[in-house]
Amino acid sequence: MLQVNNLKENQESIIKSLLKRNVDYSNEINKAIKLDEQRKKIQTDLDSLLNESNTIAKSIGDLFKSGKIEEANSLKEKSTQIKPRIKELQENLIKIKLDLESVLYTIPNIPHPLVKQGKDDSDNEIVYESEYVDQNENNLLPHWELAKNLDIIDFELGNKITGAGFPLYKGKGAKLQRGLINYFLDKNTDAGYNEIQPPILINENSGFGTGQLPDKEGQMYQVTNDNLYLIPTAEVPITNIYRDTIVNKNELPIKLTGYTPCFRREAGSYGSHVRGLNRLHQFDKVEIVRIESSENSYKVLDEMVDHVKSLLSELNLPFRILRLCGGDLGFTSALTYDFEVYSKAQKRWLEVSSVSNFENFQSNRLKLRIDKGNKEKELAHTLNGSALALPRIVAALLENNQEDNKVHLPKVLHSYCGFKLID
Repeated sequence: MLQVNNLKENQESIIKSLLKRNVDYSNEINKAIKLDEQRKKIQTDLDSLLNESNTIAKSIGDLFKSGKIEEANSLKEKSTQIKPRIKELQENLIKIKLDLESVLYTIPNIPHPLVKQGKDDSDNEIVYESEYVDQNENNLLPHWELAKNLDIIDFELGNKITGAGFPLYKGKGAKLQRGLINYFLDKNTDAGYNEIQPPILINENSGFGTGQLPDKEGQMYQVTNDNLYLIPTAEVPITNIYRDTIVNKNELPIKLTGYTPCFRREAGSYGSHVRGLNRLHQFDKVEIVRIESSENSYKVLDEMVDHVKSLLSELNLPFRILRLCGGDLGFTSALTYDFEVYSKAQKRWLEVSSVSNFENFQSNRLKLRIDKGNKEKELAHTLNGSALALPRIVAALLENNQEDNKVHLPKVLHSYCGFKLID
């Protein structure tokens, strides 16, 4: 959530920057500024009446002590007349704050200057490509056919048990999942990230804190009886550890990692591009989260990008990194880098990670601040990235390493899986 003071002080430049998202937010910003002005006026009037009420109450006590009963009763009558107005102003203040918050929730984060104007993912910038990719290989099986032949993933059984988008992993397929999770967690903890095992259900406050609510409410599964949500990513519960928290600057850097299953309704998703593991309703993912000071967050973003690069390099997968344009940038992000691996059988790029800096957009909602000393506090910067999401990694590993209906695993996974070959 953007800060109102920032909107006031930089109104024109913020409206211009937000145009990179191909939407004009000037009406929302103007409305937020007007609501804040109304809020301030109501607060001033309320504070004045509360001070007057406190002064009268003290005077009444003094007058009674002095035996000036008539004057005391006169002030009591005046105090009685003030109370309804105080109540009215308090109610108006609550309403105006809710109205202001509702408007602010509709305004996305300000894109970083590096973010280019663009309509959709076709306008994203390729900033790195790992190696030459032979896009003309033929006679390769897509992963859903390989998985069926090797009896390691059963999409039909998953559909029988739950529905489409909930695959069932078997034998070496299940062990590959477990091996990848452990590999990613070990690499993350070796890089200084503290492992967390968070809940996979969140409440509304957590959803609002990291920006999933109200923006992505329709994409989350809800447990309606308890008003809880299944998490779309471990970023949500892990970042919410620090909701309503003041972090001492000496506690930085805060580096957290966690594995969770993730759940997304993916409403409206259909077609060949969602076949097999390409897009699921339930999938496994390992996440990295950072909480940093404003002056350090973009250096940290580069570190996180390099870390994810190292994971994909060790897996020997061809990959590229894209800087997202304004039209493809997530609602809460200021700058995002997407990682895509190449699927030789499908002849297409598959997204496996997003690494983002949210600056203070999330922390303003979370009320997460850093105590810098000398009574100085600032909103923290939050960052997160997938390290990594498993489904498309598994798809690429199967498709890119197949030979005669067998799959050779990269060397780094041999000890984690307990086998070198899926046959």
